[in-house]
Amino acid sequence: MTKAGKLVSLNVAMPIQVNYGSKEVITGIFKQPVQKRLHLGMLGLSGDGQGDLVNHGGMDKAVCVYSEQHFPYWEKEWGHAPEAGAFGENFTVTAMTEEQLHIGDVLHIGGAVVQVSQPRQPCFKLAMKHGRPELTLQVQSSGYTGYYFRVLQEGDVGCGDEMILENPHPAGVTIAEANRVMYRDKKDIAGIRRLLDIDELSSSWRETLTLRLKKIEGEEQASAR
Repeated sequence: MTKAGKLVSLNVAMPIQVNYGSKEVITGIFKQPVQKRLHLGMLGLSGDGQGDLVNHGGMDKAVCVYSEQHFPYWEKEWGHAPEAGAFGENFTVTAMTEEQLHIGDVLHIGGAVVQVSQPRQPCFKLAMKHGRPELTLQVQSSGYTGYYFRVLQEGDVGCGDEMILENPHPAGVTIAEANRVMYRDKKDIAGIRRLLDIDELSSSWRETLTLRLKKIEGEEQASAR
């Protein structure tokens, strides 16, 4: 077991309704730091919630994580430093970037055990929160997306807890590599198959990549006729 990083801010919020253009949006993206220890269950932290349970939350996306190592990059982009929870993350952590962790890695934090399930896919609500329409695409293209944990063992967690890497996944496919395949090299058949070979990949990413692979293979078969 090795120390991977530290939980420097624990952030939660219940969904609220906000106006976005001509629409009313229900969102839990306005996370705020809390100092007390919270229970981390299979569906997330006590006192936390999501407004869109189709695209957010669930067992594969119980905890959203973001590394403070990316904050200097965004400070240069924005002209001011991000605060903990700025990216709608539950865990603001040291180190533990997309280049360092792998899909399927198992970590111990406080009384809980968690596992990396997929990269975070930024949506329009992040841009809405900061009033920056271009932010969703910027986060995606930068590779500084953050990622999700599923919970393997429930327990209490709190600010200052060490993140201990218990079992690095043997496939060794980083979160950054998963982002590359999903967003940049979308027709990388070998990369898609490497991801699909990882049983611990989230069901939503598995579904998306399976459909993509079938489409690519169908196009190749059609062009070979």
